[in-house]
Amino acid sequence: MLSHLALAVTLEAQGSDSSYTIEQHQLVRSYLLHTPPGSIGQHPPLVILLHGRLGNASAMERLTRFNQLADRVGIIVAYPDGVDRSWADGRGATPADQQHVDDVGFISALIDDAARRRGVDPARVYVAGYSNGGFMTLRLGCELSDRLAGLGVVAATFSDSLLARCHPHRPVRLIIIDGTADPLVPYGGGDMQGNRGHVQSAESTVAEWAKLNGCRAQPLSRALPDTAHDGTTVTALRSTGCPAEAGVVLYRIGNGGHTWPGGEASLLEPVLGKLSRNLDANAEFWRSWTEVQSAP
Repeated sequence: MLSHLALAVTLEAQGSDSSYTIEQHQLVRSYLLHTPPGSIGQHPPLVILLHGRLGNASAMERLTRFNQLADRVGIIVAYPDGVDRSWADGRGATPADQQHVDDVGFISALIDDAARRRGVDPARVYVAGYSNGGFMTLRLGCELSDRLAGLGVVAATFSDSLLARCHPHRPVRLIIIDGTADPLVPYGGGDMQGNRGHVQSAESTVAEWAKLNGCRAQPLSRALPDTAHDGTTVTALRSTGCPAEAGVVLYRIGNGGHTWPGGEASLLEPVLGKLSRNLDANAEFWRSWTEVQSAP
């Protein structure tokens, strides 16, 4: 029988998904860790992907298809599980919030655990989330900024409750992708269905984050080519006058729904709205997080 060490080496040579647990406040928390095949360098980057409400780690892995990018570039990817398939994102609307789960502490502990297991670079840790996971990503940006190099948010905006108490320790890059026809999170802001909180508009969210980052000018707008002809359009609104490595970008998906652009198609598209193929969310997150920027 192979030893645990020999087995781990064999799996990593082929590329692997491993499941780990962390004990926190009398809860046993779990996450999947994807290690790409071949050599990944001495201190690889870590990307943490947070599922939506009623999702889980494996569902987020399928939805985003992020492993394809990770295997090409050499990224360690973590897919954590929320409590009762939810995250304590600060709106008070999820089971995790109502149980006062310390998800900020869990993600911090996950970073430590992944660093111990895979030697990830603590200066290159990124978090992206979808829906409830997107709201949680914004909370992490507010409360765990000293451990994060970049944020990616899909189908979520600032909730009023989080915005009122958001005080990052330092600027963090943020890329938000929201659809104008999202039936669950209103692009223009307002009350979410089912008494799930009042949210800011997508454009107000990026404006508030740009302000927190110290950006000093209005965003520049640029339309992306319509290559997919799938009924959606994409406009990038990039904040300007930002400190180096603190850029803020909104990708507005015209006629887009509650979906992950470029991700897995869903049988729920009639309910969630259109999935855009005019944007690859994974590629845009990685490019925006890692691009070299000059100080203004």
